[in-house]
Amino acid sequence: MQRKYPNLCRPIQIGNVHFRNRMFSAPMGGTDITADCTIGPASTAFYEYRAKGGAGSVTVSELVVHPETEGSHMYHLDLQTPGSLASFTYTADAIRRHGAIASVELSHSGQYAGTYLTDKNKKEGLCQWGPSDCVRPDGRQVRALDEAQIRDIVAAYGEKAALAKRAGFEMVMLHGGHGWLINQFLSPYFNKRTDRYGGPLENRVRFAQEVLDSIRAAVGPGFPIEFRMSGSELFDGGYDLQEGIEIAKLLESRIDLLHVSAGTYQRGFGVTHPSMFLPHGSNVYLAAAIKPHVKVPVATIGGLNDPQMMEEIIASGQADVVEMARALLADPELPKKVAINRDDLIVRCLRCYTCMAERAQTATRRCTVNPIIGRELDGMEVLPAARKKKVLVVGGGPGGLQAALSAARRGHQVILCEQHGEVGGILIGEQAIPFKLEMYQLGVTLGKLCEEAGVEIRLNTRVDRAYAEEIGADVVIIAVGSEPFVPPIPGLDDPRVVQVNDYHHRQEEIGNEVVILGGGLAGSELAVHFARQQRTVHLVEMNGELAPDANVRHRPQLLAEIDKQGIQVHCQHKAVEVGSDGVWCVDANGQRVLIPGQSVVCALGQRSRRAVVEELLDAAPLVSQIGDCVKVSTITTAVYQGHHAALDI
Repeated sequence: MQRKYPNLCRPIQIGNVHFRNRMFSAPMGGTDITADCTIGPASTAFYEYRAKGGAGSVTVSELVVHPETEGSHMYHLDLQTPGSLASFTYTADAIRRHGAIASVELSHSGQYAGTYLTDKNKKEGLCQWGPSDCVRPDGRQVRALDEAQIRDIVAAYGEKAALAKRAGFEMVMLHGGHGWLINQFLSPYFNKRTDRYGGPLENRVRFAQEVLDSIRAAVGPGFPIEFRMSGSELFDGGYDLQEGIEIAKLLESRIDLLHVSAGTYQRGFGVTHPSMFLPHGSNVYLAAAIKPHVKVPVATIGGLNDPQMMEEIIASGQADVVEMARALLADPELPKKVAINRDDLIVRCLRCYTCMAERAQTATRRCTVNPIIGRELDGMEVLPAARKKKVLVVGGGPGGLQAALSAARRGHQVILCEQHGEVGGILIGEQAIPFKLEMYQLGVTLGKLCEEAGVEIRLNTRVDRAYAEEIGADVVIIAVGSEPFVPPIPGLDDPRVVQVNDYHHRQEEIGNEVVILGGGLAGSELAVHFARQQRTVHLVEMNGELAPDANVRHRPQLLAEIDKQGIQVHCQHKAVEVGSDGVWCVDANGQRVLIPGQSVVCALGQRSRRAVVEELLDAAPLVSQIGDCVKVSTITTAVYQGHHAALDI
């Protein structure tokens, strides 16, 4: 067949190992690390999911090589802990049996040990070791490793690599970027040593060279070693791209694949893991700049989810391999869909950080657009129902679409009714905000997947009880969502006031100076959009902080962007009247002040459409309610509830 993306689908040999394509699953931390730091069964299924989806390689993250100096609760591998070697063996087998190459990331966090602990207070009991004595910005003391400890750690890398090979892994990745220990030795910012491991670059790179030599001696020739590095640390005091090139040149003789990432985890999270405010592929330039200086294959990473972009990266010689993490959470079958020329069915990552926020908050995984993530043991495939039923889904937002899709995949006869002219619900409005376009595309893609699965979609169709009873469904799933909350503020009902949900229809009405009422997630993101259009933006919030409804990973990026764009923020300002010249507010001191603006956008939140729900509660023998119509929440909640409402039929 004629491949639409021939370069992505072309096999590659690295070392003595053949990989089926150029789309690799980058390291992602698992979901159930046991008390003994072995890989739990849920994590095995988590990694297997991407192997089944067609990735060329799947990398397990992170294997701590030296627990004595890095006591983080991540994976350990040894012969003393019952189940340790076995857990790695089962995981390697689960990946390999689907045709993907199993790899494992060898890691040491150095002075940032304990970063992933859910109980952050426990970091106080960990030894923070690094290349040099220092005090971290959070006040924790860091002690310099002595040469005896360094030798012990170097040996440990080789020991763990040998055990990984014994367990069935066919490649190892050495984590040398993102501010972890090897990066700390490479960095002039972290490394202030005066011995043979510090000073000039030739000394700072010595630790990485010794580690690579230790690994090679343990795994033998031909066994692929992937080295992950930051092409540049991207902050003052760290090494820049030119020094990154020199680091790559000094290491390439010891490695088989050079994986070029960016930044340091602690000083640029939203750059290392590009936020929605950055272009896709924003870090590819680093790999492209380094590649001409080395002979080994080069991999790139960073917010990649578009096959056309990834194909061009390889075709143009910027990199030989593309690696994805979040994109393969959103759609583990992305590589398969690329291979069969059905990239139109790829469910795109939103770069919303739900996956990373969930790990920080609850030590689990969840994905906004994929309800199976973190719950793979419940089943990675939707199984046919024993009895086929007639299902009516009311509402074509993300929850309703997912419910219809999962029900149709089980073999039920599904009718989805949407009162408007297109599916997507609240996501439809996101088409007007470039950095949120993928949220709009989610609705489009889910609609297409529903049609492919046999769902009958009826647009411009409002469902009341009579209509539902006429259909005669066995099951009704109510997913009618929410509507804007409009408090009784004088002037707020003026035709000049634009509701945030309607902005995509009324873009041309917005003037050069705009007041946004409501500093929650929706209002704050819209403020960034307006500011990027060179408008003067006033963001008005009655409480003391912005975007409390944003997750813990996205919120810092959003607040930084608000600050960067120069948005005028008015917290503790309560709107009392919309006038011809702007919005009158009462400030924290009880003073009446005018926030000037030609246009006013109302983003004061949503409320559940309970009246519609009440009307339909007896419209079928079994009625389910999902998403915002139950409680205003998130896309994540709606999709997850929609999927399980379908499984419950």
